[in-house]
Amino acid sequence: MKIYGTPAARKTVRPLPSRQSDFLPAKKEAWGSRIGVILAVTGSAVGLGNFLRFPGKAAQYGGGAFMLPYFIALFLLGLPMAWAEWAMGRHGGAHGHNSLPGIFRVVWRSKLAPYFGVLGLLIPVAIYMYYIYIEAWCLGYAWKFATGSMALGADPSRYAEFFARYVGLSAHGSAFNLSSGSWSDSVLPALALCFLLNFAIIYRGLGKGIELFCKWAMPALVVCALIVLVRVLTLGTPDATKPEQSLSNGLGFMWNLGWGGQTVWQALANSQMWLEAAGQIFFTLSVGFGIISCYASYLKPNDDIALSSLTACAGNEFCEVALGGLITVPAAFVFLGAAGVVAATRSTFNLGFMTLPMIFNAMPLGQFVGAVFFFLLFLAALTSSISMLQPAIALLEEGLGLGRRASVALLGFITAVGTAFIVYFSKGAVALDTFDFWIGSVCIYVLATIQVILFGWVMGMERGFEEIQRGAGIHVPKLFMYIIKYVSPAYLLIVFGLWLFQTAGQYVRKIGSDPVVAGSVGFLVLLFVFFLMLTAQAVRRWQKMHPFHKEAGP
Repeated sequence: MKIYGTPAARKTVRPLPSRQSDFLPAKKEAWGSRIGVILAVTGSAVGLGNFLRFPGKAAQYGGGAFMLPYFIALFLLGLPMAWAEWAMGRHGGAHGHNSLPGIFRVVWRSKLAPYFGVLGLLIPVAIYMYYIYIEAWCLGYAWKFATGSMALGADPSRYAEFFARYVGLSAHGSAFNLSSGSWSDSVLPALALCFLLNFAIIYRGLGKGIELFCKWAMPALVVCALIVLVRVLTLGTPDATKPEQSLSNGLGFMWNLGWGGQTVWQALANSQMWLEAAGQIFFTLSVGFGIISCYASYLKPNDDIALSSLTACAGNEFCEVALGGLITVPAAFVFLGAAGVVAATRSTFNLGFMTLPMIFNAMPLGQFVGAVFFFLLFLAALTSSISMLQPAIALLEEGLGLGRRASVALLGFITAVGTAFIVYFSKGAVALDTFDFWIGSVCIYVLATIQVILFGWVMGMERGFEEIQRGAGIHVPKLFMYIIKYVSPAYLLIVFGLWLFQTAGQYVRKIGSDPVVAGSVGFLVLLFVFFLMLTAQAVRRWQKMHPFHKEAGP
């Protein structure tokens, strides 16, 4: 196999251009260690959903009963798709491509292939624009707990009022209005700091930036989670007058089958629960974002991907099931009871930024525990947000020939404009919710379906299985190739169809009735067109570097 990136391969495939720097970077980035790439991919997957969204969904659907469809989706959808993304990414990287348009160009030798990869740029960048906003909430809350300014008493309305004022939910533009308050009551300082941290890390590159940060951030995150977990598991029964609100019953609420008088079969008959479980697996593993393929493209051709992918998935599941599942809901149960937990978990924002702060203030050592908890949420968000920037950086560097400084500056400007749009139109989080639905629900499913079809039907089972097994630390059963080719596409199409049938109509109608929704969708369309134009320019550049008829074979 001829591999682009080595002098011998380039001489074999085509003569070098007169100025090599016009087309190829002077030195291709690479991961420094195997543990580094595993922690980076795990960091991309571990985020706010592990500690807030997952416990909330499990509590809503009867705790233990939710785990059966959850693990079925993990083995039939999450893990096979993760292997497929790792394999396609490493395969594309061996041919000199790190962006999803380039990777698709290698997998599918069609002039249309790179344009299907545009979603792999749009999705992470658009998610970053609102994810960084939520990341700033976590950092701000951690600071307020650490300084004692979150001691708002036992009245839930005070926490709701503070949250609305802090993030600007009451009126559009209120987050930018400091005339009625002070910087201490504004999310803007935390947001600015988060922006600087993200782009400082991404500017340092793959090894000295992302990898180095994740090597200490992920262990620190786990240590923080264990500290909070120990405090939760030693709560006992805080209110002796309510013995039913004990820690053991809180754990039972989270994990027992058939809580609330339902039989197991009654709980499993809920089709909505199966959809939610599949969606949680989909988002928690970061499949369908294009990030995993981008990260895997920086591996060497014979680096292990089978065991590394499995390890990254296992690390994410540990953080989600063993840590997130044992912290949030049991802590809420011992203070609020079953009815209070159900009410609190109807909204992730309500649970994370209104209910939990009140609970931390009610428990012994709560100020310290609250600071640690929100700091671990900040670390989880930061390891995820930096991964969302790398796919676009890869295209700007390999497709347009921009240097790191120019790529970071351009992407920083684009994301700053998008985040400012979301922060300004903050009333009721309308812009944020619109971005989240069209990108986080629609576009991700579309891209994931494209990826699994390309791997199973275009790259092919034999070629794909050979790619996964090359240099593998474990043997992947060939059964998974059949799952990827037949089961995963069917699963995705069915889930996506049901989501469109159940929820898309109301969002489409909102476009015509709400100007903020219309403006948000219009912004996303403009962003898509921008990345489409960048990809078209990259394709022209790639054709000069190594056109199809001169490319090395697969």
